[in-house]
Amino acid sequence: MSSNTGAEARPELSAALSGDELARWYWTLAELTGLARELGIPRSGGKAALTQRLRAALDGAAPPPVPVRRRSAGRQLTAPVNGSTVIPEGQRCSQVLREFFRREIGPSFHFDAYMRTFITEGAGSTLAHAIAHWHATRPAATQPREIGSQFELNRFLRDWHAEHPAGSRTEALTAWRAHRDQPRDPTAR
Repeated sequence: MSSNTGAEARPELSAALSGDELARWYWTLAELTGLARELGIPRSGGKAALTQRLRAALDGAAPPPVPVRRRSAGRQLTAPVNGSTVIPEGQRCSQVLREFFRREIGPSFHFDAYMRTFITEGAGSTLAHAIAHWHATRPAATQPREIGSQFELNRFLRDWHAEHPAGSRTEALTAWRAHRDQPRDPTAR
């Protein structure tokens, strides 16, 4: 027998919900995308943007504008690259760069937030500058960072493990499932 007798249950995700009711519950991106498809609204963007569009559609309000995603038509670096290679506009964190950085920095290299930002915003810099940036940001990279609101599971798990340092992954995931099944304040987003 459930100890949640009388507890509020998550409703079925449908076009009959209000925007506030949608925001009161945790929904996966796949669930939200399915509802967006059903309602004929754009499914692009992150979970937060999609939720905003769904809330507006469910409440009969004008949806927020869908930002135009501009992909740079610029060329991407191809092998071989070296320290004097200049990062072009629109460069992505590619396998070519990963291989280069692993060769130059070592197997501990990974594209963290600092390096992703440097590559994305570093047009005109060289790969030698990127290596220097990697080394310069290592002290900051070891510090805990704010986890974006779109990564709700990651934030929950970090906080849960801080409160339960001896807790297992199974216990953490059980706590997550209980947490996500609870209603929340739709204005607290």
